[in-house]
Amino acid sequence: MTFHSEPLDPARHNLEVLDSGEPSLDEWLRVQAKGSEARRVGRTFVWIDDDGDPTEALGYYTLVGHRLVRDELPKAIGRGSPVEIPTVLIAKLALDQRLQGQGHGGVLLVDALHRVLVATEQVAARFVVVDALSEKAADFYVHHGFRRIPETMRLVQKVSDIAAALEVN
Repeated sequence: MTFHSEPLDPARHNLEVLDSGEPSLDEWLRVQAKGSEARRVGRTFVWIDDDGDPTEALGYYTLVGHRLVRDELPKAIGRGSPVEIPTVLIAKLALDQRLQGQGHGGVLLVDALHRVLVATEQVAARFVVVDALSEKAADFYVHHGFRRIPETMRLVQKVSDIAAALEVN
């Protein structure tokens, strides 16, 4: 199985088949993603199996421009940043249960991070931010280099660290 992401096209993509095990994420994709796109408040990309049905969404992520306030961050994370820090929020990330536990979640995350790196060549952002829905999700992001903001479910990673890890200049 090989995968690629492409911009959401509700007229073409079958969103009904996605079952991530988290009903709120599945429902958001089916009901709200199209409106988010139309209002330009989020960009959603669906994950397609190159060897399977080219319309079947097996995962997705949504990226949003965001900001953090330096004083709300631990000093070790916020140091050197402006008062309001430009960021990219991974607002949604979900993978069909049929693909979970096989390393595909990390590949989907890397796909999203690559897209963030391309975007930050044109529009500045210092961090990528995630608000985890559960401890299991938070552990997933920590495993992939994100740092947890103490006492919260928010995690961050510097764009420069992502670029270094993915060997992108």
